[in-house]
Amino acid sequence: MLSILCALALTALSATSVQAHGYVQDVAVGSTHYTGYLPYSDPYTSPTPQRIIRPIPGNGPVTDVSLIDIQCNGYTDGGAPGSSPAPIYATVAAGSQMALNWTTWPDSHKGPIITYMARAPSDVTQWKPGTSAVWFKVAEAGKTASGLWAATDLLTASKSIYTFTIPPKLQAGQYLIRHEIIALHAAYTYPGAQFYPSCIQVKVTGSGTALPTSGLVSFPGAYTATTPGIAYDVYSNTSAYPIPGPAVWTGGN
Repeated sequence: MLSILCALALTALSATSVQAHGYVQDVAVGSTHYTGYLPYSDPYTSPTPQRIIRPIPGNGPVTDVSLIDIQCNGYTDGGAPGSSPAPIYATVAAGSQMALNWTTWPDSHKGPIITYMARAPSDVTQWKPGTSAVWFKVAEAGKTASGLWAATDLLTASKSIYTFTIPPKLQAGQYLIRHEIIALHAAYTYPGAQFYPSCIQVKVTGSGTALPTSGLVSFPGAYTATTPGIAYDVYSNTSAYPIPGPAVWTGGN
């Protein structure tokens, strides 16, 4: 009986742990849906599901901004932290919207939602950006003037779906989208902020020719321990929140 009770307790603890954080579980491009990488089932499914989101080890965060883990929260093929490519990509037209469905997000994990893109030099299903400065920001949402946070208040109001627009004049090609929530509930000192990035592989279509030539950043590199918005007390700070990273690239609008 004791062993059964212990097993039940561990199961409950595991379920609580799984619910404590989150990740993107579905990507919608128009009426087409792509199931996200599911860390608690995909590794044990045969044949391995074909995903457009690069593998992540679980629903937990990255807290050290100096690690390659901050890029995609994933693993390389050999099991070392990094960005292991996914086998397929989604096709999306420049100027169209992508809807990213998060698992239920804890209401205590206040913070911004930030989206970057990087153009793959060739096949995105084989490309690893490494520490090159190739990322440009295409969307961001932080704290509204009335104090509502993107990752809790606004995400909950939209039923856990965050929508952003592929820049309308962006040059056609294959891209890696880096989408993240930064949870600030313990960010009053560094390390404390929790980063939840996902990397999504896409092929952008259209006749656009625009590409950014400045404001490109690397991961790791874009954030440091002293970057504004990384160490931030959400409980006592009533001022505007400084979203970390470069300005949103507007050349594709």
